[in-house]
Amino acid sequence: MEILGIDIGGSGIKGCITDCKTGALIGERFRLASPEVTAPHKLLSRVHQVVSHFNWTGPIGFCMPEPVRNGIVLRTLHFDASWTDVNAAALFEELTDCPVSVINDADAAGLAEVQFGVARNIKGVVILLTVGTGIGSSLFVNGHLVPNTELGLIPVEGDTSAAELASVKTKHDEGLKRKKWAKRLEHVLQKYEQIFHPDLFVISGSLSNKAEKTFQHIDINTPLKPARFLNNAGIVGAALHAWKTGGYG
Repeated sequence: MEILGIDIGGSGIKGCITDCKTGALIGERFRLASPEVTAPHKLLSRVHQVVSHFNWTGPIGFCMPEPVRNGIVLRTLHFDASWTDVNAAALFEELTDCPVSVINDADAAGLAEVQFGVARNIKGVVILLTVGTGIGSSLFVNGHLVPNTELGLIPVEGDTSAAELASVKTKHDEGLKRKKWAKRLEHVLQKYEQIFHPDLFVISGSLSNKAEKTFQHIDINTPLKPARFLNNAGIVGAALHAWKTGGYG
């Protein structure tokens, strides 16, 4: 079944039609920059443009960089505070006149990798990290999602969180060389090893596009792999979530 997946991020809103039986993107991905002001009415305007580009009338899966339960945004760190407690699913349904589902973006990326990617058929604990503007996370136990984990908020060096220490934004803001930044990521991953003892780490987000250049400087005990879907994992996972929760699959 084909479902439109849309990844609403802090820097861009991107979407593509997805074959939910294979995870393949169908046709060209379409992307618009996110507005500087991320209040609901501003983001909804851009989302409408993305949906309209595909002239879409079927189910749509959305993902956002905030924790989401039953379509409701639980709190905000990346978007305007006015999103807190908003029923995003209801807003998107009204906007598009389509059946929709909404999930956290890192959880969506994890679903894509567990269903079709490098975490397929992996037993035990799998942690996917979206390393970009911040550090998002998804946690799976024997293929089952533990939703809305936010491991990027865990302090790893004093009061400094993983995201503050080792996100791509921090790398750029501090002008860190790749090797020094990789060692910060190594410190983050070692902290997670101490807490969760995972069987696999998967790295998604913008880092996944050139993963090996960074991975060669990281020394940890747990296998570490770049996401198969690279920076499109959120799109695929959002579509998969809509497929599963909508009773289509």
